[in-house]
Amino acid sequence: MKKLILSVLLCSSVLEAKPVFISSLTQGIYVCEFHSETGVLSKARQVSSSPSSFLAFHPKNAFLYSIGSKDQISAYSIDKENSLTLINTGSSDGGGVCHLAIDPSGKTLAAANYFDGSFVTLRLLEDGKLGEQVSYIQSEGTGPNQKRQERAHAHGVYFDQSNQYLFVPDLGIDKVLIVGFNSVTSSLFTEEISEMEIPPGSGPRHMAFSPNESHAYVVNELNNQITVAEFDKNTGDLNPIQQIRTLPENFKGESSTAEIEVHSSGNFVYCSNRGHDSISVFRRDPKTGQLSPIQHAPCGGKVPRHFKIDSSGKWLLCAHQKSHTVSVMSLDPKTGLLSPPQCTISVPDPMCILDLAK
Repeated sequence: MKKLILSVLLCSSVLEAKPVFISSLTQGIYVCEFHSETGVLSKARQVSSSPSSFLAFHPKNAFLYSIGSKDQISAYSIDKENSLTLINTGSSDGGGVCHLAIDPSGKTLAAANYFDGSFVTLRLLEDGKLGEQVSYIQSEGTGPNQKRQERAHAHGVYFDQSNQYLFVPDLGIDKVLIVGFNSVTSSLFTEEISEMEIPPGSGPRHMAFSPNESHAYVVNELNNQITVAEFDKNTGDLNPIQQIRTLPENFKGESSTAEIEVHSSGNFVYCSNRGHDSISVFRRDPKTGQLSPIQHAPCGGKVPRHFKIDSSGKWLLCAHQKSHTVSVMSLDPKTGLLSPPQCTISVPDPMCILDLAK
């Protein structure tokens, strides 16, 4: 009982903090206050009632972009109280938009459409509005998993730091597509599409780069593995060098991966496992980029759909879609290891977490 009371007090403490936005698949968008010195996460406050599955911040201005139902994307302004005001809505022009990315210049939004396997770029205006569609690319193909890979299923979009390429992991065709990008016009070069092939049946979902972008890490949803690749900044090519399992060798149940992130130190890589309900921790060799497993940490809830390492590098915030909670786990920046959740709050159907300081 004492531990429960202490946890409630910690989670409700009023301290100087930074905002964390959380999307809810059924209830909209919530904001919390997070204090990185103590790991305190305040009670969630609803700031939008429109269902949201994924979020993206503008890199330069106080704008937030959210995925709604079907093909809808919404643009919001963020005020000093961390409340949201709808600016406008736009369309991804495809079925089941599932992921967003804003390019480093803040002039382009890219979106992946899961159901039909297409991806698009939209122009962003100076006032934060979603502008016109500039590029649309339809992927084709299948994979060996007849239930999940009956067609292309674009599952993520990522810009590199140089803003020359867009990377699109496609779960349906076991490839990461690499497309040339013009940041001035927001256009994709359809004649400059290359690809990195992933082992058949893997189902690439999301990806993350090391801080210096020497390597990329692709988390594969269907086979519970991470593909490690060398990244050539001059050509945009990805060269796979390692496949590594995300689950303990003795685990035999049903599970699938969801999110992946590289620690800001570049020394550790983290991914979430839905079913095993854990965060896998890997030590990263800074020279070779290869990974070695060091921990499978229970995340404190069911179906860790998304997580975020806060900007201090000392905490991991994990969203449990089926438990309707968000937990804070202490992260040791020296060892990379995670501690059991120390603070948990309620959020209905949490899908995505973003730390505004990032």
